[in-house]
Amino acid sequence: MRPVLFHLPLGIPIYSYGVMLGLSLVVGWYLTLGLCVRDGMDRETMGSCYVWTAVSAVLGARLLYVLTNLDRFDHLIDMFKVNQGGLVAYGGFIGGFLGSLVFCRIKKVRLLAWADCAVPSLCTGLMITRIGCFLYGCDFGAPWNGPWAVRFPAGSPAFNQQRMLGLLGPSATQSLPVHPAQLYESLNGLVLLCLLLVIRRYRKFSGQMFVAFTMGYGVLRYYVEVLRADPQRGSIGPFSTSEFIGIVTFAACLALYAWLYARYRRDPASMQLWREGRALVTEPVVAPPVVNPNAARRRRKKR
Repeated sequence: MRPVLFHLPLGIPIYSYGVMLGLSLVVGWYLTLGLCVRDGMDRETMGSCYVWTAVSAVLGARLLYVLTNLDRFDHLIDMFKVNQGGLVAYGGFIGGFLGSLVFCRIKKVRLLAWADCAVPSLCTGLMITRIGCFLYGCDFGAPWNGPWAVRFPAGSPAFNQQRMLGLLGPSATQSLPVHPAQLYESLNGLVLLCLLLVIRRYRKFSGQMFVAFTMGYGVLRYYVEVLRADPQRGSIGPFSTSEFIGIVTFAACLALYAWLYARYRRDPASMQLWREGRALVTEPVVAPPVVNPNAARRRRKKR
């Protein structure tokens, strides 16, 4: 556990999670824009879309954390102290999606074509940022004596919670062994990235990668949630907030895929514009006028 990687002059701390979040945004930038260019999109326009989406994602991640942990904030200003932790992945996904939706509507960009290029960066974001969670000690798993269980030192979130619950003695210097839930999430990102790269190679229409990521992450995140023990997740009925959102988004994307596939079966050409480099523009492509060869010959004879 290393919540602070190093200190700048004047004792300014640089937190591990912040470094990993920044690194994930840089990696995501190059990955997303590279895929956009391959699909015939304008790099400058999609670069602006990425910035818009990233800012919306961070705001959404913070907002969902605040809404599910209102009892943790004594003052309004505390809600803006992101350096003290408090970002929820699903809030970031929802915020990023809404930000993308607004930008794509304004710039007349095909939302699903953009989403297919953007979701691989969500996978790399999971892989990298969850390492930051592991170093910080948050999002820890339930007690477990398995072969790869980990112990967090005194002062860590896991240690403090277990002591509060009476699971540790007064002389304890480490937490009980727990599931490394953060690393499970990082592994989920790697699995989903490999899946998306395979789908991209064989995809038939825009939206397939977006749907696959959303449904796949919903399933994998559900199982990770079962193994987590941190109290900062919130709940909706018998489910944690993330479990509930995962179920809803899985069902919604299942319906979306059925609609997209039916549309593809009816008119395959209308769903394959990304192959011809026209994924950016939502307006219909105007076909060139058809020239009647007989009329052209008649004009030549008159001359």
